[in-house]
Amino acid sequence: MILVTGAAGFIGFHLAKKLLDAGRDVIGYDNVNDYYDPNLKEARLAILKDCGKFTFYRKDLIDEEALAKVFADHNPQLVVHLAAQAGVRYSLINPKAYIESNLIGFFNILEACRQDNVEHLVYASSSSVYGMNEKMPFSTQHDVDHPINLYGATKRSNELMAHAYSHLYNLPTTGLRFFTVYGPWGRPDMALFLFTKAILDGEPIEVYNDGEMKRDFTYIDDIINGLFSLLDSPPKSVSQWNGKVADPSSSKAPFKLYNIGNNSPVNLMDFIGEIEKILGKKAEINFMPLQLGDVVASHADVSGLVEDFDYEPNTDIKEGIRKFIDWYLNYYGS
Repeated sequence: MILVTGAAGFIGFHLAKKLLDAGRDVIGYDNVNDYYDPNLKEARLAILKDCGKFTFYRKDLIDEEALAKVFADHNPQLVVHLAAQAGVRYSLINPKAYIESNLIGFFNILEACRQDNVEHLVYASSSSVYGMNEKMPFSTQHDVDHPINLYGATKRSNELMAHAYSHLYNLPTTGLRFFTVYGPWGRPDMALFLFTKAILDGEPIEVYNDGEMKRDFTYIDDIINGLFSLLDSPPKSVSQWNGKVADPSSSKAPFKLYNIGNNSPVNLMDFIGEIEKILGKKAEINFMPLQLGDVVASHADVSGLVEDFDYEPNTDIKEGIRKFIDWYLNYYGS
């Protein structure tokens, strides 16, 4: 039995579907809030409900009693925690939402896993934890203690909280730092979705830092394949781990951190150019300064996942954008 929080979300939906298609029993947990269009979330859920042994709870993570009851009723052996308040820019507007969902909600997940003796907790971290770090590619060996936005700070806090629970209660935890995930059924607040919609509607797009940006865009299927490969492999304590010469990605506790990205950053203007090419329509661009809390570039060192699980992201950016646009046109009828 596998519990997937954020099952109505972008990554959660794709993971739950792959698990169901593989014959696994899945419990979905999501509050289906209105951070973005709930109709998109409902459409994802409608697909999952037709896919197999799927049980869904429309509950909030900060409802500790409701969460505990789901654990007591189902005793999941594996928990994949993908629910969170996402988005860097929104954290500048509504910081409290990040404290409630990403800190209190995550604490409730940790406690439920501890009480239920869960065999493996996999949770979503983010490339945003790298903050002021300028070493490229971003490595799990790098310092990540200088966040530049509250979203990144909450995700780094999740990693630290997970390590404490791994150490204190022998709870195996794996954190995944996601790098700019895109693809069909994606989030409307992400660049590809925003750009596609605006170009089709003949509206201008806002491009920050005058377009001088790079992102490690990672196609959803590559993310899900990487996630899927490690679910049944909880981390073990590393007996030779040395606190004097510490490896930040592992521990004497059953704890592990991985980057999960494409390891192939793309220039933002090239990204936009590919969207224009597929749509057959030029974008009207408003160039803007770098936004507070944003970074100029991201690049994932995924060697840890490659070494441990033969992770191989192989979706070309052109193919990935085309698949998204095909889905978008089909879903919205444009």
